[in-house]
Amino acid sequence: MNDHQDGPDRRHRRPPGVDDITVEALGSLSKALEMTERARGHLYSFHQLTGGADLELDRAVRLLREAGHPEWAEKIEDEIVGRNVLPGYWTFQVVEAYNDTYYHPFQELERSAVRELAQGRDHLYEAEMKEARRTPGHPDHTACPPATET
Repeated sequence: MNDHQDGPDRRHRRPPGVDDITVEALGSLSKALEMTERARGHLYSFHQLTGGADLELDRAVRLLREAGHPEWAEKIEDEIVGRNVLPGYWTFQVVEAYNDTYYHPFQELERSAVRELAQGRDHLYEAEMKEARRTPGHPDHTACPPATET
């Protein structure tokens, strides 16, 4: 059992002096960052799907040539193969710009807020929600994973 009876481990317990609104605000900040993580994943999907489509065009161009349509093969090569998705940008550059301009600063700000306002203790809002919703003593409602209960 952990040192807090049947409750959360130390890193998921609210530090002294941290009020409810701060815990809620940090939970909201964390949720916003998680949504950004999902958006970033979609951006990587966009990157990979667009790159895969560009490479598949090579096959279409080859087949059009074989089928006797060289003018269409050339049109596709000239107009679409290797084309920027935004002015001056291929998808890898979109991903890099997003990471540098938005994602990394957001990630650093969230980490700094948790360090300064909650002594670096992550997911306090969720940990307190878990504690309020679980049934103490129930084998499937334990406060911590088995590895942290020693």
